[in-house]
Amino acid sequence: MQDSVTSPQTTTGTIASYETGFFGHPRGLATLFFTEFWERFSYYGMRALLILFMTAAADKGGLGYDTAKAGAIYGLYTAMVYLASLPGGWLADRLLGQRRAVLYGGVIIAAGHFSMAVKSEVTFFLGLLLIVLGTGLLKPNMSVMVGTLYPEGGARRDAGFSIFYMGINMGAFVAPLVCGYLGQNVDWHLGFGLAGVGMVLGVVQYALGGKYLGEAGLYPSKAADAALQEQQNRQAYQIFYAGLGALALLLVLGTTGIVPIHVQTLADVAGGAIVTIALLYFGYVIVSGGLEPTERKRIWVIGILFFFSATFWAGFEQAGSSLSLFAEKLTDLNVGGFAFPSSWLQSVNPILIIAMAPVFAWLWVALSRREPSLPAKFALGLILVGVGFLVIAGGSLLTAGGAKVSPLWLVMTYFFLTAGELCLSPVGLSAMTKLAPQRLVSQMMGLWFISVSLGNLMAGRVAGLFETLPLPQLFGAVALTAAGAGLLLALFVKPIKALMGGVR
Repeated sequence: MQDSVTSPQTTTGTIASYETGFFGHPRGLATLFFTEFWERFSYYGMRALLILFMTAAADKGGLGYDTAKAGAIYGLYTAMVYLASLPGGWLADRLLGQRRAVLYGGVIIAAGHFSMAVKSEVTFFLGLLLIVLGTGLLKPNMSVMVGTLYPEGGARRDAGFSIFYMGINMGAFVAPLVCGYLGQNVDWHLGFGLAGVGMVLGVVQYALGGKYLGEAGLYPSKAADAALQEQQNRQAYQIFYAGLGALALLLVLGTTGIVPIHVQTLADVAGGAIVTIALLYFGYVIVSGGLEPTERKRIWVIGILFFFSATFWAGFEQAGSSLSLFAEKLTDLNVGGFAFPSSWLQSVNPILIIAMAPVFAWLWVALSRREPSLPAKFALGLILVGVGFLVIAGGSLLTAGGAKVSPLWLVMTYFFLTAGELCLSPVGLSAMTKLAPQRLVSQMMGLWFISVSLGNLMAGRVAGLFETLPLPQLFGAVALTAAGAGLLLALFVKPIKALMGGVR
């Protein structure tokens, strides 16, 4: 291990450790890497089972929902997981600091998974709610702390985010193999419970490794004036408690039947609400955020990328919904005499990420000055998703009459989706920390995850059409939408670059 030095103080008052004991990066990156590994293990372990459990017949231990209802619930849940990132980032900025927000979030997530391990429909939905709340605290603030470890910015920070992204995908690779097998072959609820065990391991590792993070994320942002700070804290607590009260009221009204809930309608309303919230927030920041001209232009770029990101994730996140149903119902899962659970195919994307990420990293470096710009990478990512869905649309033509196809159709689809993800997702995370004003960085990271939220919601609604729309049309429509959005964005790469104010 090399000697460690301490970095200069950053603009937020945190001090990042430069102890280069983790592949030449700050030792604190290892703490965040393994915390993210276990959080993603818990999330993807549960996600691998979620729509399969909801659509499984009651006599097989499932909930027996039709695909329209299950798809809407899946979309709502995954959307809310990311939507909660905005208040989670706000709480960290105003009250908790990123360090405590991540700790509290991990504990709540673990409680959610253990709730789902109980064989009850009520505890199933309670578990989903707890995971939403916990992930909202943990997810945006983890990424912010990674950025804080690299106050100098530049290529080294991008490399740090790439290593961090590997932690996400290692957890996502292992989880379906373990939780998926246990859930599908033994008991659904044991699979959910094992996801909770993973999150507990992550929380323990995070607490023990906190000493390597220095002061990164330790304190919330502070106003220059003490009286103003006290007023902001008081307002923050008032908003926080009002939000908790409103959530509790909605839960009581919904669970008691006083207000009947139709999940498909709720999903549509939520989609409209997410778009409205995003537009209002961007408008507020641009008009009343006290931004300098360069900052205002960069916020416009974040807004543009927000909607193209949502389109990308609407296609990509079919992996846990319509593509998962395709794997279960229309894919031959017997290879060479070995039968495997359909959830194992959810490990294809993360293992491809692990294999292909170094190739893409090498490619961007090799291209040097010819490396595609941020908006160009976004456009390429969307086009590749479109190609992936053209592949599975072709495969679905062979499933007439319930015939099953080779899993290679899904593997090839995931290959193109993975290539698209590597063009868009890691650079998107890093770009938020570069483009956002430092005082708003947690909230802008939250907005990035809200774009993922909107995409997940749309993905769930599309998956709900799995049994009502011919699959070549369903997958073909996703392909045309993603590729068309990518081509549209490609036309505006140069003006978007001009707005970025030198950020690469």
